[in-house]
Amino acid sequence: MFERQDFGDTVETASVVVTIAAEEAAGIKVEEATIQEAWERVRRRLRAELGEDVFSSWFGRLELAGIVEGVAYLTVPTRFLKSWLEAHYAERLRVNCIAELPAPNGVLLSVRPVSREAAAPRVEAALRARPVAAASTIAEPGKPAGANPAQPCENDPVDACGTALDKRMSFQSFVVGKSNQLAFAAAERIAGAPAGQSPYNPLYLHAGVGLGKTHLLQAIAQEARRQGKRVAYFTADRFMYGFVAALKSQTALAFKEKLRGIDLLIVDDVQFIQGKSIQQEFGHTINALLDAGKQIVVAGDRLAGELEALDERIRSRLGGGLVVEVGELDEALRVKILASRMEALQGAHPNFQVSPDVVAYVARVVTTNGRDLDGAANRLLAHATLSGQLVTLETAEAAIRDLVRTREPRRVKIEDIQKLVATRYNVSRADILSERRTAAVVKPRQIAMYLSKALTPRSLPEIGRRFGGRDHTTVLHAVRKIEKAISEDRSLHEEVDLLKRMLQE
Repeated sequence: MFERQDFGDTVETASVVVTIAAEEAAGIKVEEATIQEAWERVRRRLRAELGEDVFSSWFGRLELAGIVEGVAYLTVPTRFLKSWLEAHYAERLRVNCIAELPAPNGVLLSVRPVSREAAAPRVEAALRARPVAAASTIAEPGKPAGANPAQPCENDPVDACGTALDKRMSFQSFVVGKSNQLAFAAAERIAGAPAGQSPYNPLYLHAGVGLGKTHLLQAIAQEARRQGKRVAYFTADRFMYGFVAALKSQTALAFKEKLRGIDLLIVDDVQFIQGKSIQQEFGHTINALLDAGKQIVVAGDRLAGELEALDERIRSRLGGGLVVEVGELDEALRVKILASRMEALQGAHPNFQVSPDVVAYVARVVTTNGRDLDGAANRLLAHATLSGQLVTLETAEAAIRDLVRTREPRRVKIEDIQKLVATRYNVSRADILSERRTAAVVKPRQIAMYLSKALTPRSLPEIGRRFGGRDHTTVLHAVRKIEKAISEDRSLHEEVDLLKRMLQE
């Protein structure tokens, strides 16, 4: 997904957008041929712009899975290809998709199951052979409907249960410190509790990138499965892909029934779940599982109440359980994490030795997150093995210089903009989101919309939704009005610049 990696958060408005939802969940059927013709036009545009060599290398295996609720679902066969497209061609792909596809709500990129192409004929044959209503299992991409009887999720193929687990992400390998101690304790308690007897339901974890929430979720899933519980672990894009695939194969009922038959549902990066129908199904699944006493564990990048793109009923449900923040890594915890990483590397490379002084130095200067600490450890290993030299403070400084010098600027959120502008102009955030049109409210609202467009990657439709469900044309009008005003009014120009600096510091 493109925010981190999500097209849905960066789609620009088009002057004329025809909203077409593909599948019965959206209430309108669109001919497959029409969508595929539009997709072929996207491919032709990309080939013309990039040349045959680049197109064949990076776009040849990109496919359109479908369009649901105005979101175009694109798939590639490998995580590497997904990461490369997100890093190098996100904007170009977004622009071309918006120009040709009926996808005003965004574009989502995910990794498709490896065996999907080979099994497609068998999927179609199985669907023709039995009625949808009789299905007792999910027809996953790459797996015929009805191939396996209903069984515990831990024995199902990966696609039936969601996303594959990384065996390295266990409770034993998780490094505990002050900032994550409560989250770790809650995760352990939930994983070890008998089915239906957890005291914390749902559990909602929120944290920034690289602070360990995914590690905890996977540890919960693995420990719960070890105890015989039926567990489904999904990333947000995998949940959406599964739902879209079920719609396309007309097995949505089986998909829903399978989810409602588990003991523990875990969903990571819930902030990326898009589309009205998919959010509704997610909400219904949460309600059904909670009502049946089943455990829900969800993680996001902020408080549930601040996920304004998510349905209000889902936010309310998630906020009604145990909400735990996984905090920033303090220096002591960074030292412990880095020492743990070094120990693991030394097990595989006995000649690789790093002194405690070097570990302390790296932990002091690499302050962002655990992933950057992993990167630092890998750089030190590469330096030692490729140069054959001992790792000293001087060589460590050279090896990790890019991690220290190229930290990402602070990520500005629309919620932060709304709160700051509301405080600055002595109105409430509720006023900014309301329908009030008094001058005292309209000006701050327009400034907040302008700053949201200037400082975040959100599209105009997304910004409009974050401002009380307004249309993208309202946001565009506000942006243009403030742009004109600051070009003519020096004091307003300075005030808006001050707000920008305050938000980015």
